[in-house]
Amino acid sequence: MRLLIIEDDKQLSTVLSLQLQHEGFEVDCIQNASDAMFYALQKAYDVILLDRMLPGMDGLTILKILRENRIQTPIILATALDSVDERINGLNCGADDYIVKPYDVGELIARIYALSRRPSNWKSTRSLTFGDLTFHPSEGNLCVHEGKIHLSKRETLLMECFLKNPQQTLTRQFIFTRIWGIDGAVEDGNLDTYIYYLRKHLRSLKSSVQITTVHGTGYRMEEVK
Repeated sequence: MRLLIIEDDKQLSTVLSLQLQHEGFEVDCIQNASDAMFYALQKAYDVILLDRMLPGMDGLTILKILRENRIQTPIILATALDSVDERINGLNCGADDYIVKPYDVGELIARIYALSRRPSNWKSTRSLTFGDLTFHPSEGNLCVHEGKIHLSKRETLLMECFLKNPQQTLTRQFIFTRIWGIDGAVEDGNLDTYIYYLRKHLRSLKSSVQITTVHGTGYRMEEVK
């Protein structure tokens, strides 16, 4: 599960990131509002932890903009303000949950898992289908009728990304953020290599689904009939 932490306290976000990574989460940290907007709009995260008080633009404003742009990613609003009015205001602006600072990391993790169990949010264990493809992310098995191929971890993440967004053009930036994270040390050509692998698997399974190149932008999963 990939998390985006939007927190201007660098020391806090670093400590929190290390603790969450230790629990098995993939974590990206952002300290300012402009970067927060850019990465949150990529739709690359399963849950966002958003600080209420940020320099330049407060968390509620960011929250409103994300919801206005139809970003449905579950968002936990973190704040030191513990009044009932503040909680109501945050929830009315579109927050899915509310946690008061200072908080226990165990409580935060419990809230993250609770949000991930909601029907509106994809679980990594859910089977995904498109065209003649059926994919089981938890097992990494890609199936077409009786044929089956087991995908590597990166291939699994990439296939899941396409199957959650079929017939949509995914930019290279979106894919890099989703698969390798904001600060992922990866060469640009690595993405092309994994696209090649997925295309090879689709041909091997004789699938009607293809991954096409959108020149100058990214890639798109389509069904060829």
